[in-house]
Amino acid sequence: MNQVSAVRAKCSEAEWEARQQLAACYRIFDHLGWGESVYNHISVRVPDEERAFLINPYGLLYSEVCASNLVKIDIDGNTLDGSSYPVNKAGFTQHSYFHRHLDWAHAICHTHTTATMAVCSLEGGLQPINFYACNFIGRLAYHDFEGVTVRAEEGERLIRNLGDKRILMLRNHGPVIMGSTIPQMFLMHWGLQRACEIQMATLQMGKPITVPDEVVAVHQRDISQVVTPEGPGVSDFNAWVRKIDRIDPSWRD
Repeated sequence: MNQVSAVRAKCSEAEWEARQQLAACYRIFDHLGWGESVYNHISVRVPDEERAFLINPYGLLYSEVCASNLVKIDIDGNTLDGSSYPVNKAGFTQHSYFHRHLDWAHAICHTHTTATMAVCSLEGGLQPINFYACNFIGRLAYHDFEGVTVRAEEGERLIRNLGDKRILMLRNHGPVIMGSTIPQMFLMHWGLQRACEIQMATLQMGKPITVPDEVVAVHQRDISQVVTPEGPGVSDFNAWVRKIDRIDPSWRD
């Protein structure tokens, strides 16, 4: 029995579907240039297993992640699927705390893209100066840099600073984005990335035009009505899955 068959034999159908969706997400992030060598992490809760989640094997590029080599661990750090791969300690510390304490946070990503890190390092953070940024104004939380996230005691401050938001901008570091599904989390990252890229470009050109608070409120009201029957981000995510499938379908294995 090969590795793919061995892993699949131990999975429920729901877990295998989650593995494939998460593996697709890693490949999409890689295709869009959101990877960071073998670092950073995206995780998803295992369906029907409250204390278990899937995360990337430490040491592999995002382009090497596939459904069968994702590591299944519990919120205490125990490997549950017999994987021989280690897990990035910073990824485990951060993600396990959110998965443990936020029952709605099923999908979580943390990235170090140039644009999002730059905005996280800017006094004032994200500013209401472009279409995408207006999606997020008033909906971001911030957490001061404390060094690499490997100490469990920082988790309490992460949760406290997150509050009722779904995106935590780690100052001088990068964003943590949480969603109830992988497509929802992906769409939030895509929008935030665009907002930060455009902010970087705008600030290099001169003084930006700031969108008034009342217009931001109208924008957020109206854009919330633009919904698809499939759910937030599903159409977007599926479109990118088709793209990476044409490039390299090995993520499915």
